Amino acid sequence: MNKLKAILKSARLRTIPLSEAGIVMGCLLAVADYKVNWLTIAMVMLTAAFLQILSNLSNELGDTLNGTDQADRQGPHYSLLSGDLTVAEMKKCIAGTVVLSVISGLAMIWLSFGTLFSFEAVCFILLGAAAIIAAMRYTLGRNPYGYRGLGDLYVFLFFGMVTVLGSYFICAHTIHTLFDLLPAAAVGFFSVGVLNVNNIRDIKTDAPNRLTIAGKLGVRKARIYQTLLITSGLLSLALFCLLRNADWRHWLWLLCLPLYLRHLQLVWTREERALDPALPLLVMATFLLSLLTGFGFCAFLL
Repeated sequence: MNKLKAILKSARLRTIPLSEAGIVMGCLLAVADYKVNWLTIAMVMLTAAFLQILSNLSNELGDTLNGTDQADRQGPHYSLLSGDLTVAEMKKCIAGTVVLSVISGLAMIWLSFGTLFSFEAVCFILLGAAAIIAAMRYTLGRNPYGYRGLGDLYVFLFFGMVTVLGSYFICAHTIHTLFDLLPAAAVGFFSVGVLNVNNIRDIKTDAPNRLTIAGKLGVRKARIYQTLLITSGLLSLALFCLLRNADWRHWLWLLCLPLYLRHLQLVWTREERALDPALPLLVMATFLLSLLTGFGFCAFLL
């Protein structure tokens, strides 16, 4: 039981709503435009959860092996740092999560396309393989991209563009309009914001081993960067609604605006460990925003 608790602790289940935000956005927008198989949506969400857990476990192992996670870490102390799991046990957890991700992903593709051998299915298999590799290579391997200041780009692409557009396509088998790039970008900006706050909090402890955008900018400029990320996300979604000739229901996501303002207030007034509450606030605000956006566009179906 203690080992299970340690695994769940390292899985960081509280981060799953962030990965699901893009899925919710893409799937509900697809429901608004086309007839969708709801079982496919369930498998898309399950696959995203497994990939998020894989990313979390790999991140912890990579930070431990690279010496980034030490006793002076500002963020939570997970199972390797506390000694509740060994490196060998963590590697087994990662291998198991890879297997679950593959099984779930293949089931998702088969449910959507009815085969694993069509052109679209093969493309998604390759995209899934890329997502698994990207999730692991953030801090693992000889030259992890998360240690070279490329984490922001990865998060924008995979948590935003790929997640929203990919889930839309696997549900609808097409992209309705290029305007769908805008909600994908919005989720991407907010997701990068989560990473950036994490990096602002850990600037001092990351400095010896890891290069991040926040580390290069310094705390004040990183806060300005955070403000630009949140603003860009909100403006992208607003432009999407305007271009889609949205009615009032499509603007329900504006109810989340106070949450984003509160988030920015925390970012500008707190430092180091005191920044922790800003992370789940942004995660939940983004998940809620995706739900409200999707339901707003699906409202005519009710």
